[in-house]
Amino acid sequence: MNTVKLNNGVEIPQLGFGVWQVPGAGTEAAVSTALEVGYRSIDTASAYGNEAGVGRAIAASGLPRDQVFVTTKLWIADLGRAAARDALRASLDRLGLDHVDLYLIHWPAPATDAYLDAWQTLEELQAEGLTRAIGVSNFLPEHLDRVIALGGTVPAVNQIELHPALQNRATVAANAERGIATEAWSPLAQGAVLTEPAVLAAAEAHGVTAAQVVLRWHLQKGTVVIPKSVTPSRIAANFDVFGFTLTDAEIAAIDALDRDGRTGPHPATFNG
Repeated sequence: MNTVKLNNGVEIPQLGFGVWQVPGAGTEAAVSTALEVGYRSIDTASAYGNEAGVGRAIAASGLPRDQVFVTTKLWIADLGRAAARDALRASLDRLGLDHVDLYLIHWPAPATDAYLDAWQTLEELQAEGLTRAIGVSNFLPEHLDRVIALGGTVPAVNQIELHPALQNRATVAANAERGIATEAWSPLAQGAVLTEPAVLAAAEAHGVTAAQVVLRWHLQKGTVVIPKSVTPSRIAANFDVFGFTLTDAEIAAIDALDRDGRTGPHPATFNG
């Protein structure tokens, strides 16, 4: 498994497993399958309502704690100094862990500046060992700059909606300029890009699935990526993306699919 070294030296597996929209009752089984397949990074959030299932699967796996990279997120309702601290402790209780590897502010919710207060608490939580790295999710360049202007820790990760139909190039460039790793959520655009001729042509050329092509595109771009599925065969297939390499021409053809293909809320206007 390739890893990406974050700006504080912590390494995150480049390919992880996401559990957004995985029902709480099915989370333990899905994560258990992912860990059996070989995934070693699990991405959840308090807002998903499935942290407990993630924790049970990790405990049942028998894997040493330091072999599973766990990410969770701070929800909008908990932005603020004291609330953020309580929220992480509640997440740790649900996960059954004494720390996470990455803690993210889930959305900037720019109607207020509460994410700035929350960031200062995240710095304290990292210093206390409750999370190994801290970062953000769905932040635009202007939100990143306001956090960095506080003069403390630069976010290690910015997790954003990113796929061939929404390549978020300005934010990806801003992340790179600031030493922030880009992580893609909804990397397959909820399936919307899997019938694109450029994707299907590459899949046929390499004898792989369309989803494998798109995930390989992400990996070759250097992006951290967290596909989600509850189907065991797809969980396994999404992990089997290291046996082929897309050509420059295939990458360029997929790059050309960029458009306003957003599947989720816009960070500039979403306030929960």
